[in-house]
Amino acid sequence: MRNEPSPGMSDLTACPQCDLLLQMGQEARDGRQALVCPRCGSGLYRSNRGSLENMLALACAGMILLVVANAFPVLGLDINGQRTDTTVLGAVDKLWLARMQPVAVLVLLTTILAPLLQLAAVIWLVLPLRLGRRPPAFARVFRVLQLVRPWAMTEVLILGMLVAMVKLAHFADLLPGIGIWSFGALMLLLTALTAMTEPRELWRNWEAAGK
Repeated sequence: MRNEPSPGMSDLTACPQCDLLLQMGQEARDGRQALVCPRCGSGLYRSNRGSLENMLALACAGMILLVVANAFPVLGLDINGQRTDTTVLGAVDKLWLARMQPVAVLVLLTTILAPLLQLAAVIWLVLPLRLGRRPPAFARVFRVLQLVRPWAMTEVLILGMLVAMVKLAHFADLLPGIGIWSFGALMLLLTALTAMTEPRELWRNWEAAGK
């Protein structure tokens, strides 16, 4: 016989700051009320009405921005009338040919692959839930999302580009391309998407989709 969990055990949650064990009320379980630790005041769970729609919209917009950011140049240099444009993929290729393979792999992972996996995982999880169905391999894809999210470092790329632009401003005319603006917008979008992604909300919708 399969062991069933004790009644009410799934309604318990622990504060990550002070480890206080709390019993969630019905409104918190249904996503209608935020949950705050009474001991330390840390926010444990916040209600996000319409969060699935917002997450899906941000993820789809992020996919478009990611394609544009990698399809168009991020920076152009004009030296004595000769212009040179480069993309992130082009920079990765140049780093690889310059025998800087670890740096090339790191740039490829943090600026392209990690954001792509994060956005794809959100769409994979949220789209079926929005349609009232459980997504396949929900737990595995959710773990992938949690794993790759810290590696999506578009803000580091933007910061590096700004530093490079300041240093190169004395030697050439700098022409910011569509790619750098797209990466900037993608950075803000990923920040908003990360702040909006509530694991408990996803699991609550997963449980509701199976009823």
